[in-house]
Amino acid sequence: MDTALQSLESWLLAPQYLIWLWHGFLITLGLSLSTIVLSTVLGFLLAAARDSQIHVLRGIVVAYSSLFRNTPLLVQLFFWYFGAGQLFPSEMMQWLNTPHVISLLGTTLAWPSFEFLAGLAGLTLYSSAFIAEEIRAGVRGVARGQKYAAHALGLTGFQSMRYVVLPQALKIALPPLLGQYMNIVKNSSLTMAIGVAELSYASRQVETETLRTFQAFGVATVLYIVIIAVMEGWGMWRQQRSLAERH
Repeated sequence: MDTALQSLESWLLAPQYLIWLWHGFLITLGLSLSTIVLSTVLGFLLAAARDSQIHVLRGIVVAYSSLFRNTPLLVQLFFWYFGAGQLFPSEMMQWLNTPHVISLLGTTLAWPSFEFLAGLAGLTLYSSAFIAEEIRAGVRGVARGQKYAAHALGLTGFQSMRYVVLPQALKIALPPLLGQYMNIVKNSSLTMAIGVAELSYASRQVETETLRTFQAFGVATVLYIVIIAVMEGWGMWRQQRSLAERH
């Protein structure tokens, strides 16, 4: 029995390496959640500007969408980390690369590293271009008569969009939006290339330290599956709930 336990312990990863993977998992969650929130807000703004009556504004959004959707994400991450970093004053870069802590509601939090901020900027700008198109598709999926009926009832353009069009558009756009959010989680692994200590980075470090490739990347794979499964499960539950509300 003792021999079997020793063999099992020698095959599995030591607790300290599991802690490394857990910390990487938390960074992946934080980076993904922050990107989802920011890219959704920016996506709404881009979608609104894309359908604006101002031709110059529409042209800018079209150029933005073409640029970020048609260039590799890894190249964009390298640009924000190596290229954009050269545009900041040396004092600012020194401050960003120095560890800081902030106090919030009695809790001390570590200020994000420059690598994290560069990864967040790259993921947000890249993902928002795709999210904007999903939102536009959802809005176009709402019958035009809905908007005309809202105007006939005395609602302004903003009110008709806020209370009539958007609620229906979001229901249409939710499945593809959820797919984009899953892509954000998976794309976050690319930030390891600029030094973000997320889950893929941590699994690589564990593999280098222990030479246990299967265990290190196996645990990381399971954790990624957990995130995606939770998101997909929530999406299915939300869709079933919407169908039940219709009946």
